[in-house]
Amino acid sequence: MLEDLTLKFDKALKKVTGQGRLTEQNISDTMRELRRVLLDADVNYKVAKSFIDDVKIKALGEEVLASVSPGQMITKILYDELTRLMGGTRSELTFSASGPTIILMVGLQGSGKTTFSAKLAKYLKDKNRKVLLTAADVYRPAAKDQLKTLGTQIEIPVFSIDESKDAVLISQESVKFAVANGLNTIIVDTAGRLHVDDVLMDEIKRIKAAIKPTEILFVVDSMTGQDAVNSAKAFHDAVDFDGVVLTKLDGDSRGGSALSIKAVVDVPIKFSSLGEKLDSIEIFHPDRLASRILGKGDVISLVEKAQIQYDEREAEDLEKKLLSNNFNFEDFLKQIKMIKKMGSLKSLLGMIPGLGTNLKNVDVDDKQLIKVESIIQSMTKEERGNPKILNGSRRMRIAKGSGNSIQDINRLIKQFKEMGKMMKMFKNNKNLQRAMKKGKGK
Repeated sequence: MLEDLTLKFDKALKKVTGQGRLTEQNISDTMRELRRVLLDADVNYKVAKSFIDDVKIKALGEEVLASVSPGQMITKILYDELTRLMGGTRSELTFSASGPTIILMVGLQGSGKTTFSAKLAKYLKDKNRKVLLTAADVYRPAAKDQLKTLGTQIEIPVFSIDESKDAVLISQESVKFAVANGLNTIIVDTAGRLHVDDVLMDEIKRIKAAIKPTEILFVVDSMTGQDAVNSAKAFHDAVDFDGVVLTKLDGDSRGGSALSIKAVVDVPIKFSSLGEKLDSIEIFHPDRLASRILGKGDVISLVEKAQIQYDEREAEDLEKKLLSNNFNFEDFLKQIKMIKKMGSLKSLLGMIPGLGTNLKNVDVDDKQLIKVESIIQSMTKEERGNPKILNGSRRMRIAKGSGNSIQDINRLIKQFKEMGKMMKMFKNNKNLQRAMKKGKGK
């Protein structure tokens, strides 16, 4: 996520990292470099200028403590200002106090609006909301079918009127359907265009007037940079939306939209969307993204992802197995499935402090997990439970059954044995065990 921006920030901060103290000269040099970084990232010019001016004023006014280096001081100021620039704190969805909550999705064609509508529906369903998806895009032929397919995958009803080309009528009728069927949340997926035009805006205005949505979310492709900010301003002037959704934030995004959009339209970013999986949706935390941009990782999000997937009893059982060195391939398979649910390996590793900037040119291939999974699934239950019995003939059978080479099988078994040695070291290290137990008690 925003790896280029992270690398360039890191490079710019080197101008003060090795300095003994902050001076007007090294601050100015650093700010000049940072301004260039922001403009290269397609950040709005006025936003970039204001941001740099604010950082410079604060840096010049700071007294550097003996225990803090100039680089650390500038990084702290940048973290605070980046967090403020992106909204300061997370912003929650608003739910209707009476009657159904209606969420109207707007944005240009290709922004990922339909897919995000399904992601949001699943997210809210998991929070015990009774959700209805409404197919109100009457122009793109595949939009309705796409939404129905996604709705089937997440087991959420999709409302449509096949013979109607009236998006306002479809939206109104979907609200009536939801009320009649005890559904308390309606997500209306509207049409987009390749560019902002009067026809598009008029339709959205009429839908808004007809169904009076609780929330209007503007969905934007974060890879479009400054264009995303320009379209956000046009949509906001027309329909006064309540929140922004940044999609494709895990793609080749320069970061301009994430850093500019809140300052330009003064509307909070509420969600970010990463990848195609229907559970790849995150509440937008300005402070966490600021931390990642500065190469400090995002441990809180990583822990939250793990907690969602981990059952507490399973975690305790796993800990006992690790400490007693009884961890086997059956346990390993469970962990692989859990990791796959958490997201891509590269995005997870990017949340670990210090790793983000080192992953730019590293090929972190999720297919390796699939390969390991196929090998373990080709083992018998006895082999998974007792890896010691994996002799040459068994390994050959597993290689053929999983479609991998014998070298792949040998490599995995070797890695598994190395992990066992590490667990043995951990078992014999009382200090590590005490630290682990202490951490659990917090």
